[in-house]
Amino acid sequence: MTTIRFKILDKSATIPVQAHPGDAGMDLVSIEDAVIAPGARRLVHTGLAVEIPFGFEGQVRPRSGLALKHGVTVLNAPGTIDAGYRGEIGVVLANFGEAPFVVEKGMRIAQLVIAAVAEVAVEIADELSSTERGEGGYGSSGR
Repeated sequence: MTTIRFKILDKSATIPVQAHPGDAGMDLVSIEDAVIAPGARRLVHTGLAVEIPFGFEGQVRPRSGLALKHGVTVLNAPGTIDAGYRGEIGVVLANFGEAPFVVEKGMRIAQLVIAAVAEVAVEIADELSSTERGEGGYGSSGR
């Protein structure tokens, strides 16, 4: 089990927890009231900082209910929180709905998923190995 440490930056902050055993995400909660107009975006504060162990990252992901019911999503989904970052967790919400979206203090606005990060070595190559797919992309499978 991996331990994730949170620092409370605002007394109204809510510590994220996995609601059920095996859940991937932990809800992130707003510490402020805000209105996001249709077509607009806004950084919403959580009042939390996090310490993620090296070898892992935090992914800030949309909540499916907000997306379906209101057209509200995390604009840069998934937003990445690197292991070395110690600032406040902010959530960039975008409103693709038709009506203003009201964020209320205490509202669950996104999910935080902790994921392993592969350590890679980069090298330059004159040729790459061949595959059945080759250079086909952007709809090349015809499906």
